[in-house]
Amino acid sequence: MAQFDLHPTLAADTVPIGRLQLCRALLMNDHTYPWMILVPERAQIREIHQLAASDRAALMDEIVRAQLALDEIYEPDKLNVAALGNAVPQLHVHVIARFRSDPAGMRPVWGVAPAAPYAPDALRQTRERIAETLRRSGPCSAI
Repeated sequence: MAQFDLHPTLAADTVPIGRLQLCRALLMNDHTYPWMILVPERAQIREIHQLAASDRAALMDEIVRAQLALDEIYEPDKLNVAALGNAVPQLHVHVIARFRSDPAGMRPVWGVAPAAPYAPDALRQTRERIAETLRRSGPCSAI
């Protein structure tokens, strides 16, 4: 059986929040948008339909947990969920808190503004706050 390895682009662009039942929860290192990425820890999976039925159900539950966490913390105007994979083939799901006032307005976030990494203290505080909110809704262990 193949081993799960996080795609190098995801590893470079994100910081770990925690491990859920199925997914590795990551924070996009861009303070412009509150942005989580969920990566099912299954080797060589590119598409949702390639997951076992039980994993598909777990993925949906974890997407909802991520939405609830971002909604509670940020009270956004909208929560976007996307599994694109155009640039990174490994299955991953974006959960992005959106605001009418953010740089992209209500357009897609990709390509609007260069990533603005968090300052170290803000990064630590953001990761901890999201991890704590996720733990209140179910298992979320350290990576």
